[in-house]
This record gives sequence, C-alpha cells and structure tokens, in this order.
Amino acid sequence: MATYDALVRDYETGIGVTGSPLPAVDPGAYLAATLPVWALAGGAVAAFAAAADRWRATCGLPPLRSVVHPARVAAAFSSERLFRLDGEKPDVFAELSGFFRAADARVRTHANYPHHRARLLAAVELPAEATRDEFVRRFSELTAADIEQRAVAHGAIAVRVRTEQEWSDSPQGKAAASGPLVAIEARDDRGEFELPSAATQLLPLRGLRVLDLTRVIAGPVASRALALLGADVLRIDPPALPEIGWQFSDTCQGKRSTVVDLRTDLPVLRELISNADIIISGYRPGSLERLGVRPGEIRPGIVHGRVSAWGELGPWGDRRGFDSIVQAASGISLIEGTQDNSHGEPSAGALPAQALDHASGYLLAAGVLDALRARRAEGRGHDVRVALARTGSWLLTAPGRTPVHASAQAPDPRYAVTHGPVTTAIPALGEYSDHPWPAPTYGSSAPAWKARPDGS
Repeated sequence: MATYDALVRDYETGIGVTGSPLPAVDPGAYLAATLPVWALAGGAVAAFAAAADRWRATCGLPPLRSVVHPARVAAAFSSERLFRLDGEKPDVFAELSGFFRAADARVRTHANYPHHRARLLAAVELPAEATRDEFVRRFSELTAADIEQRAVAHGAIAVRVRTEQEWSDSPQGKAAASGPLVAIEARDDRGEFELPSAATQLLPLRGLRVLDLTRVIAGPVASRALALLGADVLRIDPPALPEIGWQFSDTCQGKRSTVVDLRTDLPVLRELISNADIIISGYRPGSLERLGVRPGEIRPGIVHGRVSAWGELGPWGDRRGFDSIVQAASGISLIEGTQDNSHGEPSAGALPAQALDHASGYLLAAGVLDALRARRAEGRGHDVRVALARTGSWLLTAPGRTPVHASAQAPDPRYAVTHGPVTTAIPALGEYSDHPWPAPTYGSSAPAWKARPDGS
C-alpha cells in the first residue's frame, strides 16, 4: 500500500513534508478501481491532516495526529452517493452530460449548468430546445476532433476520449504531468499578519478569513476543509449563474454565502480581499488578472490558493474542465472501462468517485496551510496551485494497479448526517463529528467580514 510520503513525492517545496503510512486496506473494499484511488484519497486527506498539525505547531498548539479511516474517507469522496434532499437522490449528471458517440470516436461532455448546455448545443448548431435524441444524431455526424474544437470556440465542454498513451504523448498531457503535485511559490509582496489569538487545537484557523471564489467540487472542498478548522469562509457566487442546488448543499458546510456581480461590483471584491488572510479561486487561469484583480497587490502577503482543470501552462491552460472531463481526456476513462461495446473496443468508464476533485481540494488546503507557515517565517505572500489534470497524472503513474477488482462498495451511511431535509457526508477527519454548520441559504450573507474573535 502506498504511503503518504509516496503520495507527495512531488510536494517538495522546501516547507517540509512528513507523514505516516496509510492504513492497509483491501483495495477492493473502498473506492475500488483499476487505478490506486484509495492511495490518492487516503493520501490527500493525510496530507491535509499533517499540514494542519504543522500549522498547530506554528501556533503553539498540540497536534491531533488524525487517524485516516478508510470507510470515512471513502464516504467523503463519494458524498454525492450519500446526499439526499427530502430523502431523494440528486441527479448528478444532466441529460447532455456523459459519453456520446461521434462519427469516429467517443466524446465526453459536461452540460450540468444551463449555460454550458446552451453553449454545447450552439457549438453543434442545434437549437436550445433540442432533445437528447437530436443531440445524439448530430454528434454521430461530426468527428470527435471537430466537436472538441467547436466546444472550445463556444466556451462549451467536450473532449475526445483518449487512451493513456495518447494523453501522455500530447503537449497538453506533458504539461499536465510537469511540476509538483502542489505548487507553492513565494511572491515579492510582504504584509503584516498575526497568528490567530483565538486558535484552539480543534479550530487552529479560528480568527482567519478565507474568501472563497470557487464552485463545483475541488475548490469548495478546499475551502470547506479550512472552515472545518475554524476559518471564517465567505463564498462569493455570481447572481446570473447560480450554483446547482444539491452541489451547494454538499460542499458549503461551515461557510457563509453571498452573491456579488464581479463585473459591476469589483470594488466590493477588492474591499473583501483587502481584509482577507487567504483567497481560494477556481476561475480559469488569468481570469482575476483580466478583471484587474491581483490579490497580492490589494493585500500584500495574502495566501492565494488556485485550482484549475488543466494547469496554468501548456496548450490547454485556458480551457474549461471538470473531473469527469479530465478522466476522459487523460485515459482514465478507458482504463476504468470494463466491457467491450458494439464497436469492438473497450467501453469508457469512470473512477468510483470524483476523486480528482476531492483529492485536489484536500491537497490545495494542505498547501495553503503550509503557505501560511511559510508566510509566518518569511513575511511574504504565496501562491498555491493544484490542477485536476496534475492530480490525474499522479494517479496514472502511481504503482498498485488492480485490473481485476470487485465493484466499489457503496459509502457507509453511518458516515452521513441529516440536518432538516438535507443529508450529507460527515468530515473526512475522524476528530470532527460534523461540519460547523450545514450549508447556509444561498446568498444569505452580506458581502462583508464578521468581526474577528478578538474584536478586530
């Protein structure tokens, strides 16, 4: 079984990484897959727990030395399978999200958001009211490469399903595999930040402020992890593009929620950044800069955590993407396929959880904690970056594949909690029985910080 040290072999930032072996488990029992998903999931959570203890030491607090419980981690990574609203399961993927057959190959699409659906239909020259059957017929008339390029041109999301070798040989695949798993880089800006005086062993981030500019899974998982440790996390969403309801409820526990139109209310964002300790962003690389927002200039010394689909370099650096899309483009889908189909080729499958998303989220949170330590020592601001495709490249090169394996077990409902009509997974760390509070009402907070516990 892989160890935490093996997981973070590329997490060599000079900040210091230590860890302990992961629990030895039957790979067929939790997050079973051909690829070593348990090593990725358990290792990412262990990385976060170890970074939290390093931060506690910086604050003069005793460590927790969290134990990584396989079933509990698996439940957290498979949270959509535990989620219930009034007892009902969510529709995780919309009707135009999934694998579709083009004229020459398969394509994976993502159209869960209404604006992505509209862009995808426009890309293949179908009206907004087109049915799934019409969509399938239209796809069969186009090549996979044509669909992929049309999607890029329209801001839609569709990729040709590639083999592992095709991906590793491509310029975008090479770019995705380069660099550390978690990149932590110091900037030149310097600022004054005090250690949180109200910090406790369970809440070592109490008194720190996190501005959350993320959506979907990876970024929200990172900011939720920081909220679990006591940070005041304020999430901003745009008014015209509301988040998917069940997804918001599943990843926004312990946070506050506000709505700000960054196109017209940019001064509000700048004011929030000027009083934040950490910013977590999930916009495509360069998006904030194009708005004229450079967090290190607004708040010298701030820690800026950034998550992207493909990384910030390479030919796909500015493309949109999601976990399922990265799996399809990188060869993971074909590796996890299990049966031949009518075209005489391996079927495309998927990992037993959105593991690239969740793992990237915990790794980003770990990197942010280590960047806070570095800032304390150096006084400089830091950028922390993770990418779903970089996490995927770790998974593809990690040892321990099990081509013959049982089906992944359903997540254990004992690791779920119900508040009112909503049931969600409890935190991955065993010392926390629940998140600080359930996801709030969408947009229920003013775009302002609460007073810190010390009154500042």
